[in-house]
Amino acid sequence: MKQAAFAFDLDDVPAVDEPLSPILKWAGGKRWLLPHLRPLWAPHQHRRLVEPFVGGAAVAFGLRPARALLSDINLHLMGFYRWVQLGLAIEIKLAYDESLYYAHRDRFNRLARAQSPTADGLSRAESAEAASLFYYLNRTCFNGLCRFNRSGEFNVPFGKYATVTYAREWPAHATALSAWSTEWGPFQQVLLAPGDFVYADPPYDVEFTQYAKDGFTWCDQMRLAKWLARHPGPVVASNQATDRIVELYTSLGFALQYLDAPRRIACTGDRTPAREMLATRNLSAVPS
Repeated sequence: MKQAAFAFDLDDVPAVDEPLSPILKWAGGKRWLLPHLRPLWAPHQHRRLVEPFVGGAAVAFGLRPARALLSDINLHLMGFYRWVQLGLAIEIKLAYDESLYYAHRDRFNRLARAQSPTADGLSRAESAEAASLFYYLNRTCFNGLCRFNRSGEFNVPFGKYATVTYAREWPAHATALSAWSTEWGPFQQVLLAPGDFVYADPPYDVEFTQYAKDGFTWCDQMRLAKWLARHPGPVVASNQATDRIVELYTSLGFALQYLDAPRRIACTGDRTPAREMLATRNLSAVPS
């Protein structure tokens, strides 16, 4: 898979301690996990934080590292962060309206299918308009889900909310992102330095895995765990604590702890906490 060159490294930018809230709604977002991650990260703040499944970026915006590499296989997500990084100011209509939602969704999917480049050499799926539409769909769709069919079309229905708050620009987030690098591609393409602190939050080991067009299979889960186990620097991984996930990470020498994650999405209406695994390796690693 082609990797987009969304890289803007500024090595000497000092750390900023003030956490930021995520811009996007994100199913399975890890804002709730920050109190557990901060003590693991604190001794390693001099390192680069690498997130190969950045998603809603709650961890990066919450920890505010001086250096970070944020990556994801979702082109539209990384395109959005790239444009925020460049100072995106949204110009499309933003309103909590069902007919507008489906019109914007149709327009977004037409851009996602378009192959002809724009004047700046990007595909139309990587344009500022596509990024703006992605933000609107994310804020307005059902439960902040990000789901695509096998044709690569966003297919989440209109959400049911009392009200929706929108923003048109994010100067504080743009400042944070300007100190970090962003990439689009699968986790295997992320080039790790030995001393990187890696936080991996892949799609859960559950039935729904159609986060990107090609999904995330059990074979992908195994490849990821082995990829993380080969890294000599600090590693933290989270996932739903299914029996096979627990067995996989235990067999690779990870230390495991279990947490009750808030369950915000359930087709049955069940909101009981979900059992989640936090797996760690090399937290006393020397390479830097």
